[in-house]
Amino acid sequence: MTILPKPEHPNPQFMRSEWTNLNGEWTYTINMRPPYFSEKQSFNQEEKSTGFDKTIVVPFSPESELSGVAYKDLIFSIFYHRTLEIPFSYAGKRILLHFGAVYYHADVFIDGMQVGFHDGGSTPFTIDLTRHVSAGKSYNLVVKATSNLQDGSIPSGKQSSFLHSYKCFYTRTTGIWQTVWMEAVSPFSLESVQMNCDIDSEQLTIIPRFSAIAEGMEFGCKVFTEDGSLAAFAKCLANEGSPVVLSIPSMQLWDPDKPYVYTLELTVLVGNSVVDTVSSYMGMRHVQVQGNQVYLNHKKLYQRLVLDQGYYPSSQWTSPSDEALRQDILLAKQAGFNGARLHQKVFEPRYLYWADRLGYLCWGESPSWGLEYNQEGLPARNFLSEWAEIIARDRNHPSIITWTPLNETFRFTDAHAHRRLHRDAYNLCKMLDPSRPVNDSSGYIHFVTDLWTVHAYDQDPQKFAAKLEMKDGKPFRNFPQFESEYSDQPYLVDEYGGIKWDPATQLNSELIVGQNLVSWGYGESPKTLEEFYARLEALTDVILEMDHACGYCYTQLTDVEQEKNGIYYYDRTLKFDMQRIAAIFSKVPKAYQ
Repeated sequence: MTILPKPEHPNPQFMRSEWTNLNGEWTYTINMRPPYFSEKQSFNQEEKSTGFDKTIVVPFSPESELSGVAYKDLIFSIFYHRTLEIPFSYAGKRILLHFGAVYYHADVFIDGMQVGFHDGGSTPFTIDLTRHVSAGKSYNLVVKATSNLQDGSIPSGKQSSFLHSYKCFYTRTTGIWQTVWMEAVSPFSLESVQMNCDIDSEQLTIIPRFSAIAEGMEFGCKVFTEDGSLAAFAKCLANEGSPVVLSIPSMQLWDPDKPYVYTLELTVLVGNSVVDTVSSYMGMRHVQVQGNQVYLNHKKLYQRLVLDQGYYPSSQWTSPSDEALRQDILLAKQAGFNGARLHQKVFEPRYLYWADRLGYLCWGESPSWGLEYNQEGLPARNFLSEWAEIIARDRNHPSIITWTPLNETFRFTDAHAHRRLHRDAYNLCKMLDPSRPVNDSSGYIHFVTDLWTVHAYDQDPQKFAAKLEMKDGKPFRNFPQFESEYSDQPYLVDEYGGIKWDPATQLNSELIVGQNLVSWGYGESPKTLEEFYARLEALTDVILEMDHACGYCYTQLTDVEQEKNGIYYYDRTLKFDMQRIAAIFSKVPKAYQ
């Protein structure tokens, strides 16, 4: 019996009861001609395919072991095929084909005819197949995915643009890497909702969007407590984008210690008949910057974050299972962290579902590396359009408390293009979601930001303390000559540590320095475990003793391929005495206790 990979609904915040998971065995072919080939190549044969000669397990990328392919060369284009059977029960309904994510450019064909496309490798998209298929029939579904990591036009995160992994760049993820699914809905259905909560007024506001509006159509919202009791109810005429406000007396708040979650039932009614029902959930919490502090539910928050890159040995960007997502959060909490900076990758929605449920703070970040951010035109257009989709996808998750559009934008060749992208990314965050603080570029270079973050990988605690101490009333900044002036924003060291510990090479005199291709990390490795614990605690204590800092992010949760500075091994097995590790990362300055 074939086991369906990743059988769970991929979007727990927008679920219908009936849907078809299209994960599993597809056929594929990899086209080796690079995109810069001088002649325009026709792909008519592939687009009209009725099946290729090799198989792949979706949603795992062809570079991964779990895909059954494990192709490690550069992939410029890949074609997928599967037979798409449309159930008889879909008659008279809108037929929607959903993709969780396809890296990077996707074109979708039904029986050789293009029915849709999408640009952006980390965000979901939907193709309306209603005009192209009929209930009870079968069709050839072909998906073409292309990417080019060499020209700087697309964000790629930590994917290696060279043939092999090196330093802190790893195996690539090309093509389909999140769940594909299909569902049939009413012509008058719910497209999306944006949810905002006001904990002071004890109100939840829901802003709906619909596929179409019928005369007299109504929108209904029910909110249930964790024990199933009805907490609030509203029904009104369905108006596109009109807010629906629900009062929730004695509102229970979401926080890391008690991540209370309300369940929602959202309905569309036409002529007193329910034509669409969507289940969702929401956590009620408030994040705000006041002076140089971040407040969660009006309480000062000290953030003890860990850098999580979300890579897996057998499947790269795609988690091998839903349980693997949950376990990563539990491992971080076991180590003493209260949250994570989700680094250079847009994590699967089900990761955020578990963060919501387990009370785990997250910073949402784009995979901005690989992008030529000093160039006007296509790179900026690709980045900003996808960043808007990232925010729209994830803004209802209570666990996300900060947006970080960019990371370490230290290359500075076109001042206007460089600054404009930072400003546009910041403004886009505020337009789509003014409820969260924005860290315009993690570490550097800052132009317009709600948080001031720095990166410091000094391995000597005394030198680390000297670097980070206040000088003339001003904190350390990575590139003050390029950045705007620090204006008393909340200050966090959102990358530090990165201490390499790799028993296989730790005492190798040629590999003891961190920056090498075999066993990579920061600085010179400690020679014993006791030296590791002492250095880790001393570096962390430096930040804890800084009156002007309100948090940190340690690098990193797990080893990733050749990078060996994780708190856990790459396969998530134990690397250290976790009681000693948790004792270090559980510390909180007295001002926050």
